[in-house]
Amino acid sequence: MEQAKVAIIGCGNLGISIANGLLGNAAYTGPELIATRRHLAPLEALRARGVQLSTDNREAAVYADVLLLGLKPYNVVSVARELVEVLDPKRHIAVSLATGITVADIQQAVGPDIPVFRAMPNTAADVRASMTCLSSTCTDPAKVQAVQQLFAAIGTTLMIDEELMGSATVLGACGIAYVLRFIRAMVQGGIEIGFDAESASLIVNQTVKGAVELLIERGRHPEEEIDKVTTPKGCTIVGLNTMEHHGFSSSLIRGLVASADKIGH
Repeated sequence: MEQAKVAIIGCGNLGISIANGLLGNAAYTGPELIATRRHLAPLEALRARGVQLSTDNREAAVYADVLLLGLKPYNVVSVARELVEVLDPKRHIAVSLATGITVADIQQAVGPDIPVFRAMPNTAADVRASMTCLSSTCTDPAKVQAVQQLFAAIGTTLMIDEELMGSATVLGACGIAYVLRFIRAMVQGGIEIGFDAESASLIVNQTVKGAVELLIERGRHPEEEIDKVTTPKGCTIVGLNTMEHHGFSSSLIRGLVASADKIGH
């Protein structure tokens, strides 16, 4: 089966991460990808890897099969309308990466016959480790499978109800920033207790990776693994309790809720 050609329309930071992830997967090569942007300078590294670049969204749509709409939310519908004349219901799939723009919004713009999906990946797509949540009203199993396979090439996928896409944005996409801030704080703490920055970063990064792999591989609840480390009167439990006394968990939860409220999930 011929590999679907992919257009990343409005290729910003997330689009670049997706392109890098696809290029790192053996199933995709540069010529199968086309990326658009008003100013192409930030995409030159993709051109060097064989990706076609264009400032013309219609040209990209004609070339590709799957259209990833990586535009700002306020531009998605208007650009989708501009593409209507070149869209083929038998060939094209439209996938919006925008927060707050519904499947119905896009469907109205492109017409009832074009399969429309929403996807919320994160920037870990760059290293093929994205968590991508997908939703759609499409009833064609082949189209659904095609979209799932595309995003599986850059990480893990999960089909969810569209009403949860706002929450998926907070937990999966914004969540990258929350986790990185936690890692940054751990590195800063490591420096304060004696490590140089490089050593602290190495220890923290591998520790976080190990914790995540432990949960994924063993399928256990975090508290089950925490209990293995918290010995009576030990240094781990005193550290955890001090963090909780200063609002560690509650601050994180409140931050998630505040982000969700901001996007009106």
